[in-house]
Amino acid sequence: MKLTAWLQDRRMQKFRDVLSRWNGGDLSMMEAGELLGMSERHSGATATVTKRPGKVVDHRLGKISTRRVPAEAIEEMLELYRHRYLGWNVKHFHEHLLRDHDFSWGYTFISTQLHAAGLVERAKRRGAHRRKRERKPCEGMMLH
Repeated sequence: MKLTAWLQDRRMQKFRDVLSRWNGGDLSMMEAGELLGMSERHSGATATVTKRPGKVVDHRLGKISTRRVPAEAIEEMLELYRHRYLGWNVKHFHEHLLRDHDFSWGYTFISTQLHAAGLVERAKRRGAHRRKRERKPCEGMMLH
């Protein structure tokens, strides 16, 4: 079973449990909404929908997002970096992609793809601005 289907199943089990407790009078609509992580109004509307069979299932499961970037376009971007812009930092590469190659993706997406392909290394962590120090054994030892 895929993770998304399993999570949907778990969500539905919890919803059915809370709905049965609400129908039994053990919970108010506000309490049911809090348990489900939604407002009282939304939980009431969702409870109404469940009375019609087959209407609660999330039909988006297993479908590809409409906003997903095509794999060919990602490969084209990676090839551009490998052959033409190798050694550039991500910021400059992103600027040139937008200006010269009509790409419309965000900086973070491009950076993530370059990191995943192993073409760019992650930046080293900077040191702590204010480092914690051990306390001196006697009060006032740091005063001059």
